[in-house]
Amino acid sequence: MNKLPKVKTKSKKRLGRGYGSGKGGHTSSRGQKGQKARGKVGILFEGMKVKKSLLRRLPMKRGKDKFYAHPKPIIVKTDYLNSFKDGSKVDIKALVDAKIVSLEDATVYGVKILGGEALTKKLIVNVPASKSATKLIEKAGGKVE
Repeated sequence: MNKLPKVKTKSKKRLGRGYGSGKGGHTSSRGQKGQKARGKVGILFEGMKVKKSLLRRLPMKRGKDKFYAHPKPIIVKTDYLNSFKDGSKVDIKALVDAKIVSLEDATVYGVKILGGEALTKKLIVNVPASKSATKLIEKAGGKVE
């Protein structure tokens, strides 16, 4: 019977927990005085470098939406569209009725059709679709509006 080797994971040293902790009693390995020893320095802080700061070197982005990721649409592969009948119209309402997407998610995030396996039905699609999905839909005899 094979025995697995013992794995010992070492926990990281906790800073500033007294002299016996093994890592920094008095200054907690932060050196002596100064801004970095006392508190947190902002991620974009560069001191007095005003002319060539990082934000000025990057391409300009405006507005308050620049620092967080925007929600992406719900992806529906072309395989799921095979459940519809020939010649039927596919829009968000039809996808919700077929229980492929939930109504709340579709209204908040939107829906996008991406290419997957081959499509066998002729469909009229009123939902945003990728290039590969558009090719598959048109190859099956349908169209994207």
